[in-house]
Amino acid sequence: GYTIRQTKNGQNNQKRTIEMKIRRLIAVWASKFAGYVSKKMGKQGVTWAGKIALRIYPDILKEMAGEVKKGIFAVCGTNGKTTTNNLLCSVLEANGQKVICNHTGSNMLNGVAAAFVLGAKMNGRLDADYACIEIDEASTVRVFPHFQPDYMILTNLFRDQLDRYGEIDITMNLLARAMKMAPDMKLLVNGDDSLSTYLAVTGENAYRTYGIGEKVLEEDAKEIREGRFCKRCGAKMEYDFYHYSQLGAYHCPKCGFSRPKLDYNASHVDLTDGLAFDVGEFHVKANYRGFYNVYNILAVYGAADMAGASLENFNRVLGNYKPQFGRNELFQIQGTKVMLNLAKNPAGFNQNIGAVMTDREPKDIIILINDNAQDGTDVSWLWDVDFDRLENANARSITVSGIRCYDMRLRLKYVGIDSVAQPDMERAIQDKIQNGTGNLYLLVNYTGLYSTHTILKRMEEEKK
Repeated sequence: GYTIRQTKNGQNNQKRTIEMKIRRLIAVWASKFAGYVSKKMGKQGVTWAGKIALRIYPDILKEMAGEVKKGIFAVCGTNGKTTTNNLLCSVLEANGQKVICNHTGSNMLNGVAAAFVLGAKMNGRLDADYACIEIDEASTVRVFPHFQPDYMILTNLFRDQLDRYGEIDITMNLLARAMKMAPDMKLLVNGDDSLSTYLAVTGENAYRTYGIGEKVLEEDAKEIREGRFCKRCGAKMEYDFYHYSQLGAYHCPKCGFSRPKLDYNASHVDLTDGLAFDVGEFHVKANYRGFYNVYNILAVYGAADMAGASLENFNRVLGNYKPQFGRNELFQIQGTKVMLNLAKNPAGFNQNIGAVMTDREPKDIIILINDNAQDGTDVSWLWDVDFDRLENANARSITVSGIRCYDMRLRLKYVGIDSVAQPDMERAIQDKIQNGTGNLYLLVNYTGLYSTHTILKRMEEEKK
């Protein structure tokens, strides 16, 4: 009787294994089909692919993550996730590694699942050395039950969409919970950010830090700064200098909490011709605009070094890297240079304004503001952005677009800057291509990004 039961159990287990393999295969095929159809219809479609896969086979993300051979990177933080994640992927690929990556920035659970299933082969299996996965901070506690990353990069923590995320303490608590779920995960945190540093030093994960150890910018923008009070004791923090927002050299006069010694320190930062800086004896050179990109590049350098990846091709990768979906993404349309940038919160907007101002040539600017659920329906954050700086941007025209274009126009009026409202983004772009300076900057918040990108790609293709 024991032998018969054992045989039946073995047959049942074998049957379940076959059923699971079939379900996984169906999940991969269905997801790939959904992604293909969405692409043909001009829709992003990535999150649908992930949702379908998880619905058909809930264990698919856990199983596929387990098939990554060398390591999984999770990239979190308010700003800079997509650029850091995609650039790290490019560095690893330049070393001959096979990498799974959610390039489009779909960073909640369904988007993360989609990155794996869409990267699988038609036999349902995954062949990857690494995975570079951008994860929304609030989604980490939903993603980490499926897999625990080997590394987490934490770029920064700024106030972002209060009606979606709440106060920044809520985001910090969620990240702290996620870190406890993955005790073996190694952290790489922005040491210039007191909030990110606090999470690292009060947690149990091993960590390293990166940052910019010397004052670089002479301009002292009057920004809204998070982290002004020490998270450890509540006293007001003191700063030797700021880089921007709350990033800089800080210390608490009461309890001694301070910026840690930086493991990856950018020194001799030069912004005159693109970006250049040193990390130890390694010299980094990139033709990028925007001081914030020093942090993005430095994070990638540190992550690659922590994983033991070769840095031999690092500068070549920076030179060849093509920004994706509105992260300093350049288009050429009928002789007009069009730069598309995502700006979704005060810190990000201020840094984008700074990048625009490094170009002293005459220019046109279009600002698109939506208030869909993914943007945050509360647009009061616009009053925390230093739009008055645009007065010195050498802008021949400023156009406001999107659902809340009139709120944006009112905001500019209060700092004495004239603008024209054109709710239709495509018409606004066409007008500046036909009648503008030939130098066009687009600053858009989240839900306007994909539609604007689609418009620009179509215009670029039509005029070739």
